Amino acid sequence: MNPELLPIIQLGNPTLRQKAAWVENIHDATIQQLIDDLIATVAKANGVGIASPQVAQSYRLFIVASRPNPRYPHAPEMEPTAMINPKIVGNSTDIVKGWEGCLSVPGIRGLVPRYQAIEVEYTDRYGNLQKQTLTDFVARIFQHEFDHLDGVLFIDRVESNLNIITEEEYQKLVVKDTK
Repeated sequence: MNPELLPIIQLGNPTLRQKAAWVENIHDATIQQLIDDLIATVAKANGVGIASPQVAQSYRLFIVASRPNPRYPHAPEMEPTAMINPKIVGNSTDIVKGWEGCLSVPGIRGLVPRYQAIEVEYTDRYGNLQKQTLTDFVARIFQHEFDHLDGVLFIDRVESNLNIITEEEYQKLVVKDTK
């Protein structure tokens, strides 16, 4: 089957605030199709990650798909990776603040504190348990998407309203300064 672009739900939709369900059968055709659809949807939306609750499918499943794009021009390149029933099993003591946006919260960026490095476990789309250490931007993506599985949005983690800016100002201030 061909991947389908899915509508991304927005802030205020109750599904974004729910705890997502465990994926029982990774090999189920519906789950495999959802993975393909999420990969296509995140690419089209210029995202670097997307969680299944963002397309109103409340499963513990997300895609990490870091690559340079207009929203994140300095993102590292990696293959889109489906992470099913993920866990954070360890983390660094170092916490770093970085600008985050969200496809479900359009037009807004927030300065969010996250662990600089995390140890994670997840099941891949083929049913294999994966263990990895993620750092920096990819660790940030994982933590952001992992939050979606528990109904937490990046705006909940911003320490002050002064750390919220519009996408337009982010592009002017932050992206322009790093070119």
